[in-house]
Amino acid sequence: MSDLTPEELFAVVVNTEEQYSLWPAHREVPDGWRQEGTTGSREACLAKISETWTDMRPLSLRREMDRQAHQAS
Repeated sequence: MSDLTPEELFAVVVNTEEQYSLWPAHREVPDGWRQEGTTGSREACLAKISETWTDMRPLSLRREMDRQAHQAS
């Protein structure tokens, strides 16, 4: 990671809906997002997102679907 310039360093960020994204590490994270903890090359961060974000549905949708499933049973 020490070989990377600030412009080549990225951070994994996540929003309140548990959706993940890549963000330049040298820039302030936008409102509604927080750093997940992973920082590194673009490729390393994308690999982390790919391994972590396995359900693309927003959190609110997952909760609603769970609620409906419990009501139906």
